[in-house]
Amino acid sequence: MFGLEAIDLARIQFAFTISFHILFPAITIGLASYLAVLEGLWLKTRNDVYRDLYHFWSKIFAVNFGMGVVSGLVMAYQFGTNWSRFSDFAGAVTGPLLTYEVLTAFFLEAGFLGVMLFGWNKVGRNLHFFSTVMVAIGTLISTFWILASNSWMQTPQGFEIVDGRVIPVDWLAVIFNPSFPFRLAHMATAAFVATAFFVGSSAAWHLLRGRDTPQIRTMLSMAMWMALLVAPIQAVIGDFHGLNTLKHQPAKIAAIEGHWENDGDKATPLILFGLPDMKAEKTKYAVEIPYLGSLILTHTLTEQVPTLKSFKPEDRPNSTIVFWSFRVMVGLGLLMIFTGLWSLWLRKRGTLYQSRAFLYMALWMGPSGLIAILAGWFTTEIGRQPWVVYGLMRTADASSGHSFGQMSLTLGLFVVVYFTLFGVGLGYMMRLVRKGPIINEGKEQKHGGPGRKRTPARPLSAAVEGSEDGDPHDSLTKGN
Repeated sequence: MFGLEAIDLARIQFAFTISFHILFPAITIGLASYLAVLEGLWLKTRNDVYRDLYHFWSKIFAVNFGMGVVSGLVMAYQFGTNWSRFSDFAGAVTGPLLTYEVLTAFFLEAGFLGVMLFGWNKVGRNLHFFSTVMVAIGTLISTFWILASNSWMQTPQGFEIVDGRVIPVDWLAVIFNPSFPFRLAHMATAAFVATAFFVGSSAAWHLLRGRDTPQIRTMLSMAMWMALLVAPIQAVIGDFHGLNTLKHQPAKIAAIEGHWENDGDKATPLILFGLPDMKAEKTKYAVEIPYLGSLILTHTLTEQVPTLKSFKPEDRPNSTIVFWSFRVMVGLGLLMIFTGLWSLWLRKRGTLYQSRAFLYMALWMGPSGLIAILAGWFTTEIGRQPWVVYGLMRTADASSGHSFGQMSLTLGLFVVVYFTLFGVGLGYMMRLVRKGPIINEGKEQKHGGPGRKRTPARPLSAAVEGSEDGDPHDSLTKGN
């Protein structure tokens, strides 16, 4: 069907499930740190705005965290079901790294998550803040181990091959492999930027509908400060990451650039747009800027960039895909930087919360960080092909060898179940976002008396029960 084989369906299945999964940890990482900042600011200033925002976003964090855990479990099982040869070959490295993630990050998050979500009026303020910080640290530790494992697959170090299996001989070299620091910084920063635009978009949505409260303004203000500061930093990190990739995975860079051959000893131009053709071995309709490719990738005007034709056809990544996925990521990154600068200009003019043009921009930029993460992930993973462990094991040799029919059935089931299950979860999460912060939520209350209204402790009941609290803005959310 469509010229696909069982190995192609196995790759599509893994790509499909990880594309769902990666969105949840990205928001979890950003929201956990955001919640720690909000609670810290509330403890320092006693400004109830920060407390109200904490309780609002903690519900969304809880739903997002749950979906991330469920989708992550599926990823682990796929290593054994669809990629058993890879697990047999490299399991001595990837297995312990994923185990360390569970023993450190997941146990830390699980140990303090209950206190964080349900202990606001049940434990001391300092202990509650400590729990929030521990959950935030846990998400970053989880990022550390997951990126260590994936980065090792990109730039493997610290091992020997004994009897056809990878045996680790230097765990520091395994963990801190050449691409790991850059990929860790790039992914963690991407999570912060994606969360900032998610928060900013929700604030813009409420402001466009006339809900102009201190809580909503604070959401937008904090999000735009984050975008202004972190989006340019992400661009710098990306530049260092690109230099590292050029050194260790030159074929990936050649595919990203759609660069097939050099012209004598001339500097390499940058191809802004074009259509790489893997069969014709050229990039059609190329729009080039002379010298800029060398300047960006080598920081000189003389050195040349590796070409795709310098690699065997079977060793070339699919330039048609990574050429465009990379440009989607970069284009959205530039829009993020522009949005941050626009917010600064409006802030200085005192019209940040009134400019409808900017608010619509912030609204539509809401999913930009998540889309950029997906585009970057496609670039990284497809650009590594045809290797599952770069230079050591090909993807074609890593699968379990299931039949086309088996892979078709399981892929179809995954599509149905994921869109149903996570569609409901995402719909509920967006319902919480549309509801918005509740003023004076989390304020210490006296318990007692039938019928007393209280904010529910269970995040999954928040949207239903919260609509009965007499909030004057409910009419705004019910109509949308």
